[in-house]
Amino acid sequence: MRPNEAGEASSASEMRLDEWKRWAAECIDESSQRLGELSREIWSHPELAFEEHQAHAALTRFFAGLPVSSSSAAWSVQRNYKLETAFRADWKWDGASCSPAEASQGLPQPPPLRLAFLCEYDALPSIGHACGHNLIAEVGAAAALGLKGALESLRQSPAGLPRQAPAVKITVLGTPAEEDGGGKIDLIKAGAFDSLDVVLMAHPSQEDAAYLPDIAEHDVTVKYYGKTSHAAAYPWEGLNALDAAVLAYNNLSLLRQQMKPTWRVHGIIKNGGVKPNIIPSYTELEFYLRAPSLRELSTLKEKAENCFKAAALATGCEVELQDSETDFYNVLPNKTLQKIYKENGKKLGIDFISDDSINELTGSTDFGNVSYVVPGIHSYFYIGSDALNHTEQYTTAAGSEKAQFYALRAAKALAMTALDVIFKPDVLEKIREDFRLTKLKEEGHLNVPGNAKGPDNGNGAECASH
Repeated sequence: MRPNEAGEASSASEMRLDEWKRWAAECIDESSQRLGELSREIWSHPELAFEEHQAHAALTRFFAGLPVSSSSAAWSVQRNYKLETAFRADWKWDGASCSPAEASQGLPQPPPLRLAFLCEYDALPSIGHACGHNLIAEVGAAAALGLKGALESLRQSPAGLPRQAPAVKITVLGTPAEEDGGGKIDLIKAGAFDSLDVVLMAHPSQEDAAYLPDIAEHDVTVKYYGKTSHAAAYPWEGLNALDAAVLAYNNLSLLRQQMKPTWRVHGIIKNGGVKPNIIPSYTELEFYLRAPSLRELSTLKEKAENCFKAAALATGCEVELQDSETDFYNVLPNKTLQKIYKENGKKLGIDFISDDSINELTGSTDFGNVSYVVPGIHSYFYIGSDALNHTEQYTTAAGSEKAQFYALRAAKALAMTALDVIFKPDVLEKIREDFRLTKLKEEGHLNVPGNAKGPDNGNGAECASH
């Protein structure tokens, strides 16, 4: 093929892919009412981590009840998938048919490309869906419907379908307990993410971004044990566990002067005693420690533990540290996926924040742990409100009709990105290579220019990961 012919073929291929993306967007629009009702049902019945029984029922009922026809196969739905309030829905597309010659040779077919859209649906105590997880569930479901609709259309109109188009298995994975407990971490351990090629999800925010630096998090409960005594008559006989708690809190406050600007420590005193005239024999604190990387988090954890132990030593109390079973990892960026998502989003009118704003830290998520086992994207989308996450105002915004336009637009961008992964040559390999190199760098095994001294030990500057 001559160069000009190759260019024409490439242009024609792009035009066909753009048409398939329009089909995906149209399928999402056609299901907008059903999707909006799903989101509203989840929003109206907020449930805490691992207790999302109504949301689980609504989502599994949604996929099991989708119309089936000769050209539209049913979803295979697994309720209570590995966790009581997790679920899985699968649908397969066979790809391009092999030629008669290939069929006669009985050559084994490669395994399908496995793309997963993740749904979250747990709420916050007292303030409901103040992080918009009802919209996350809707976006995951909508993106899966859009991709399925585009692939089904190709069954009916296969003109222009690449000869080597792979079979595709679409998975929708319902992941409970993001706000507390880390359901995705349990699902990783149970093998739910095994063999997946790419995972995609989008989270509500105040802006649109293909990537924001979600950071690593370690949770710790600190318990001090002292000795009771009458606070007025003979205080010298007591060991004041509240003094230990206050000292620990102040130790960490003083540590902030030597903490990196990208580190975060925040906590509360959960139990401070029972009565003013009784010297407290027991107090309890809960702290969240956060840093841009697991290596820095380890350093911060050590410094915080020294603060807790010093308070016990100063007051004569005993200290018990109860660490969370699993840490939330920082989300690893995937530049190829981010680039494709932004290209598709811009076609839909999404106005992404500038790269200069991406260094601003956000929160933490168990998707970070997922990003260490499978390539993925955890994008953010504006919902039509400037309210801040984890506020009553954001709860209202997440349940508003206005948010629907933005949620479905994010779903379209995810579905379009998935089509690029399926049909654009070499994209999947680039995604995998980004994943490999980013993970190596994070784990300190890659010699990065300008980092001749080796892996960062928490004492030098380092760019924050997603």
